[in-house]
Amino acid sequence: MEIPYIPEYAPFTGDQKAWLSGFLAGLHSRTVMPGTAAATTTVEKSAGAAVHILFGSQTGNAESVAEDAAAAARAHGLQPLVAGLDTVDMNTLSAMRRILVVTSTYGEGEMPDNAQLFWDALEAASAPRLEGLYFGVLALGDTSYDGYCQSGKNIDARFEALGGTRVVDRTDCDVDYEDAAAEWITRAVGAVAVVDGDNDAASTALAPAPAKVKSQWTRKNPYPATVLANRLLSGADSAKEVRHFTFALGADGLDYEAGDGLGIRPINDPVLVDGIIGQLGVTGETSVTTKDGSSVPLDQVLTGDYEISIPSRDLIEDIARRSGDAELNHILDTEDREALDAWLWGKDVLDLLQLDPTVKLTPDELLGLLRPLQHRVYSISSSPLAHEGTVHLTVASVRYRSAERDRGGVCSTYLADRVGEGDRVGVFISKNNSFRLPADDGAPVVMIGPGTGIAPFRAFLHERRARNASGQNWLFFGDQHRASDFIYEDELSGLTRDGVLTHLDLAFSRDQTEKVYVQTRMRERGKELFDWLESGAHVYVCGDATRMAKDVDDALHEVVATHGGLSSDAAEDYVNDLKRTKRYLRDVY
Repeated sequence: MEIPYIPEYAPFTGDQKAWLSGFLAGLHSRTVMPGTAAATTTVEKSAGAAVHILFGSQTGNAESVAEDAAAAARAHGLQPLVAGLDTVDMNTLSAMRRILVVTSTYGEGEMPDNAQLFWDALEAASAPRLEGLYFGVLALGDTSYDGYCQSGKNIDARFEALGGTRVVDRTDCDVDYEDAAAEWITRAVGAVAVVDGDNDAASTALAPAPAKVKSQWTRKNPYPATVLANRLLSGADSAKEVRHFTFALGADGLDYEAGDGLGIRPINDPVLVDGIIGQLGVTGETSVTTKDGSSVPLDQVLTGDYEISIPSRDLIEDIARRSGDAELNHILDTEDREALDAWLWGKDVLDLLQLDPTVKLTPDELLGLLRPLQHRVYSISSSPLAHEGTVHLTVASVRYRSAERDRGGVCSTYLADRVGEGDRVGVFISKNNSFRLPADDGAPVVMIGPGTGIAPFRAFLHERRARNASGQNWLFFGDQHRASDFIYEDELSGLTRDGVLTHLDLAFSRDQTEKVYVQTRMRERGKELFDWLESGAHVYVCGDATRMAKDVDDALHEVVATHGGLSSDAAEDYVNDLKRTKRYLRDVY
């Protein structure tokens, strides 16, 4: 499963950490109270004071920046308490004094799953006043999506409306966010450190955050993993191309858990690179200037450094201005996002450059309008207990044709077409602590994952078998046709035969006149599904967020209401309680 990139945060590099530590050390001599002009409180006075670092994250990366902020606070003599937003109720919030919030924005301006219940309570009329709270917010987002950094904006504004004191301005981070995030952490930790007093009644409710050892392998420094397998899973008649990849981890500290994702550093399609260079009227050896002032060949940076399949907003606006294209300018002027999405469908950077042949950009001008090439994250489909020394992915190759050119997903076709056995690929682990099997091996588990959404559940099932877990396992899986799209059929049959997989409910939508989906099967098995919930089952969902995940959520609410004899409001409360107790978790994109 390819998860479209919604930026959060990568760990600091060694140079950034050294710079940050030095900068923070210098703050010990400062005496300015945040929000006032003439305060005399020293940093030393607040040494050991609690600072709550709360994160909202869909995939786990915002938790990483929260941990980096905790490291900075700890180095500054503060006591960091790191927690997900969903662990904080309003009574606890009102007792806090210092808060730093790090949150990504999910989808088109939505709260991450582990922040939604917190936000629902925070925006309610019953939310408490927060006059004693000093806070700062770091928002992580992507300007190519509607509702850019909206989650962070909402929390920041609501804290202020409830009487909280903002001690550091909110920073909204786009794709190229590292420097801005590092600078915000420096300012934010320094600001909360000089908040006078330590009357934080909530600090006893949470344990101090232990320092965590981070992997040396990050998206900036990926591990060169050797490809052991690249094999086709889908059948010859399938409308999809689904592949299984196996990578060797080696002995260099690239550790993962079932539920994590694997970040891949892609390489752009050389055909598209050549097309862009030709449109610019130059050669691949043309020298361009990078951000650090060095000169490198144009084909090199277009191949590995910039997004060229997804036009940036800056490029779109620049081409609209230069070309005077009436349709594009009208769409931009009216700010009609749906119309812009429709206009952009299937278009890449080359299409934009070809919109008006009279428009000529220099290579450096073009690079100034492009966004950095981002990694792609895929749900890991293996268990380290069952697949020692390797990590597996289940990836659907994205392919389509538009304007007389064949197109493809940046990373999925890179893996499918240009990576073979023995080749090396830059990878890193994307931790997802919010998507884990229950610690109790006796707990029942329900997994709902059509298509490549089965990836983490293949990992879960192998993990449960390796742990000799006694809890029952139930998988809802489906796709278009059983004959060509039943990936991992032999494995699932074996797991069923061995008693690891208790129930396997299949939904192949196009094998009959009336379409059948996983949510259809959930409703059909509603009574037993509710009985599992009553017995403590944990529910997991993986796949498309736009349709499938919402339909599954609706079906779950319906099952609870129907078979629990509850009103719609009571069913909502029931499902929300599953979320609060981490018994309803989603890995959706």
